[in-house]
Amino acid sequence: MADVTAGDSALRRFLHGLPGVDAVGLEARAAALGTRSIKTTAKAYALDLAISMIDLTTLEGADTPGKVRALCAKGVHPDPGDRTTPKVAAICVYGDMVGTAKAALAAAGDTDVHVAAVATAFPSGRAARSVKLADTAEAVSAGADEIDMVIDRGAFLAGRYMDVFEEIRAVKAACARPDGTAAHLKVIFENGELSTYDNIRRASWLAMLAGADFIKTSTGKVAVNATPPNTLLMLEAVRDFRRTVGVQVGVKPAGGIRTAKDAIKYLVLVNETAGGDWLSPQWFRFGASSLLNDLLMQRHKLSTGRYSGPDYVTVD
Repeated sequence: MADVTAGDSALRRFLHGLPGVDAVGLEARAAALGTRSIKTTAKAYALDLAISMIDLTTLEGADTPGKVRALCAKGVHPDPGDRTTPKVAAICVYGDMVGTAKAALAAAGDTDVHVAAVATAFPSGRAARSVKLADTAEAVSAGADEIDMVIDRGAFLAGRYMDVFEEIRAVKAACARPDGTAAHLKVIFENGELSTYDNIRRASWLAMLAGADFIKTSTGKVAVNATPPNTLLMLEAVRDFRRTVGVQVGVKPAGGIRTAKDAIKYLVLVNETAGGDWLSPQWFRFGASSLLNDLLMQRHKLSTGRYSGPDYVTVD
């Protein structure tokens, strides 16, 4: 695939040569898979799996160190009354809160829950590249295990694909640590602003060719975030990319996934589209805040036979 990224014209030809998306077929398949019924032991497994895949997120201007510490405590022990409950995959915060999150997780004696930091002028991506790279490097230096970057949608929509490619490559390089390891890079498209399924497919391949470890639907800050059809399309892309290149890339839908029922529908999409290899926190994540509470209540219902009130879980 090296020839594909040799220059702007080659990259453009490749991206516009990808098969067009059958929107009707895509939406029909996503809707059909969403009708699958998951019950009893399979549901219990799915609930625990979904919990383990959550990037528990707070990305507000009003975030405080206390709120981040509380979120970390919840991520390590989502249900303090039931220590069999899985931990979440990561705590996702702004870069200036990485140190607070790392310290809180260390104080809890946890080394499994990662800290993810949004970077590159999240959520708009409107900043000079030097600022974006400094943003990334600072978060990595503070201890971020993962970086969630946003692409320059303006450049992408204007057809400046090589600019977007080179920026992703540069951010990937900024994820490197002095010890030779690197933070994992998740590349956010903001699907609601890309407008078409064809653009989402092109963005998926562009990001993967540039070295993304994960591709992510959205920031959660616009009207249209993760949807079953656009996530299905991205799952098809990572499946086809591995078949072509031999490299596996993860997928993270984010924004608007609030219920256990929704989460299980997404797990069905993963299994039926990309396959069981993606059914782990290493390759699939949910970017969410309120989702965890509903998963916990559904888990409690499954084990006790009765629904809990909203006071059963903490309010984030």
